[in-house]
Amino acid sequence: MDSKLIFLDIDGTLTEAGSNIPPESALVAVRKARQNGHKVFLCTGRNPGMLSPLLKYGFDGAVACGGGYIFTENEVLYDCPMTEEQKKLGMEILKRNGVFRTIEAKDQTYGDEDLADFLAEASEGNSELIRWRKALAEELNIHSMSEYDGRPIYKIVFMCRTQDQLTEAREALEDEFNFVVQDVAAHNCLNGELVNRKFDKGRGVRIVSEYFKVPIEDTIGFGDSMNDLEMIQTVGVSVCMDNGSPRLKEISKMVCPSVTEDGLFKAFEELGLI
Repeated sequence: MDSKLIFLDIDGTLTEAGSNIPPESALVAVRKARQNGHKVFLCTGRNPGMLSPLLKYGFDGAVACGGGYIFTENEVLYDCPMTEEQKKLGMEILKRNGVFRTIEAKDQTYGDEDLADFLAEASEGNSELIRWRKALAEELNIHSMSEYDGRPIYKIVFMCRTQDQLTEAREALEDEFNFVVQDVAAHNCLNGELVNRKFDKGRGVRIVSEYFKVPIEDTIGFGDSMNDLEMIQTVGVSVCMDNGSPRLKEISKMVCPSVTEDGLFKAFEELGLI
């Protein structure tokens, strides 16, 4: 079997949302796949600071920040933070419209001070919301916005009650940024990400593929939510977790059991990776 490049989303795919501890079966799958000559990359919206606890389990690198920062074990392949003008405009408009903001630098994350209260009322049905709530509750590298020191920012995560709160931001920023809104479960809560149109997870897959000279048809991607869309559309074999978005399942070539039912291990077996 030719060597494959495997790309794993984290929250809801490699781990339960908000967790840094994968099921043992997933770790066995990753380890055996690498022993068989395949390379395994994290492919995540998390920045390197938030994904770093997982690197001890053995990965060949990561497509981080939704594709804005890409690294192997030894080299940075891509680095594209927002410009100062983009950051300032986005932050000001969102704040003016009562949108809760979390900003991600390479190694630190900062959230509006009242974001925790907002999340406490939010739905349990969205993996991204659960991740952010747990991250705040456990102080998983999320600092108060008042501590932000001006370092480069790769992404703005937003949460609000209505689409109207995003209208002004869309008018000002949508030419340069993609508003990735997650599936909304309940409780009148919208959450999503403001992602630079210069990059996405799919382009990240291509950058890694070109670096290792592996054809796209020999890439495999695992995801669970709509922020995995471009990855799922790009890889040779796309896999959605059973706990994932119904929309993502529809366009994926394969659906595997959920993260809590040894889904990665079973899919790796079915695909002949281990």
